[in-house]
Amino acid sequence: MNVIISNKHHDMLESLDIDVIKSLNGEFAVDDIVSQFQNFFFQRMIIDITALKNYKDVKTLQKLSISLDMDKIILLLDDSVDDGTGDFLSKLVSMGIYNFTRTVDGIMYLYNNPNSYRDVAHIQQLDVTSNEPTTVNNTVVEETFTGTRVIGIKNVTKQTGATTLSYMIKKQLDRHYSVVALEINKDEFRYFREKNMFSIKDTELGNAIAKYNDRDVIIVDVNDSAEALNVCDDVIYLVEPSIIKLNKLMSVNPTIFKKLKDKKIILNQSILTQKDVLDFEYEAGVKIYFNMPPLDERERSIHILNKFLYMLGFSKQQTSEEENKKFSILGLFKK
Repeated sequence: MNVIISNKHHDMLESLDIDVIKSLNGEFAVDDIVSQFQNFFFQRMIIDITALKNYKDVKTLQKLSISLDMDKIILLLDDSVDDGTGDFLSKLVSMGIYNFTRTVDGIMYLYNNPNSYRDVAHIQQLDVTSNEPTTVNNTVVEETFTGTRVIGIKNVTKQTGATTLSYMIKKQLDRHYSVVALEINKDEFRYFREKNMFSIKDTELGNAIAKYNDRDVIIVDVNDSAEALNVCDDVIYLVEPSIIKLNKLMSVNPTIFKKLKDKKIILNQSILTQKDVLDFEYEAGVKIYFNMPPLDERERSIHILNKFLYMLGFSKQQTSEEENKKFSILGLFKK
């Protein structure tokens, strides 16, 4: 059963062909809505944004997103929130509010096909001037950048996929950035048969960085090179959270996670649930930056990898024809 909270668009919401267990009409403080529905079971809640007091204040919507399960909520927008820049929608996405529309057809579409982050990630704008960090799912998103950015990828557990992930990140970023990938002290890049991927010795790294300083991004498969770690702006540390690999790691280096505290640790090829990740963080005493499932390296565009790259500050993402069609249904035309 469903809940409808309406105000200005009461007539529109009354026309919905859905079962309604509770309906409110008027203007309400978010605290009142939260206290009434926090422990109330419902399938979907459709909220007319004008029913929220001070709805133009982002903090009002942030309070709503923190207190209620936004996967079950569809927000009906009003033209008064649109300044033509897309900034308001971007802020909704940053708060974890993914289901919003301006039309009855859009409500019914989201009712049957709720959005996830990957469906709305391209709306999010990363602010290069703001002093406040953007977050996605409570994780800080890096600021966007200028100049060449050097990103290192290093296995912590053995054979965790740094080489393949370097290839996949490079291929994904190639769509909107100029990218080169460097593999240090090994010769496995050649098997990918991909342009602008080079295997070099660490003694050649300085010259290579200088040679490719006109590129947007340089991906470095670090391997065991201390020299490579020193030249990177960011380093991604890969851990495969299987029992055998973790036990082998701890037997060789029992203090490894103390050394990696405050580093960007990625659980790679991971099938852990969110609860498993929280348990892992507690036991290891570290914060996990991203939980990366097994990926299909043949897939052209990988949504979960896009999400990860957004977190790193890569905001450009191509919107498909299918996504444009869907946003037409929702009444969210691109400006």
